[in-house]
Amino acid sequence: MRSLIDVWPEFAEGVDFYAVNIDPSDSFDKLEDFKRDQGYPWPLTHSDRDTLLRLNVIRQSTKIAFDSDGVIVYRERMGGGDTETWRDLFRELSEEG
Repeated sequence: MRSLIDVWPEFAEGVDFYAVNIDPSDSFDKLEDFKRDQGYPWPLTHSDRDTLLRLNVIRQSTKIAFDSDGVIVYRERMGGGDTETWRDLFRELSEEG
């Protein structure tokens, strides 16, 4: 996620980005504490189990990007996605919208 922190501010006006927690037992206060501790500039939210299953999210730090039509255009598991990958993806998504 460190590379995302470096790249996302360049595209914050043109690309919506949300970190989605996969643990339904976490409170919003716990999420906000985590966000602050990690230095994340983007919003954090919860997801329901059905959505996670439909998107095949089975482990933390799964990254999924959707285009403006809701089509998945990028998927990566934990550890995937470097600075250039994110920059290219966000550039593509911001030009589309």
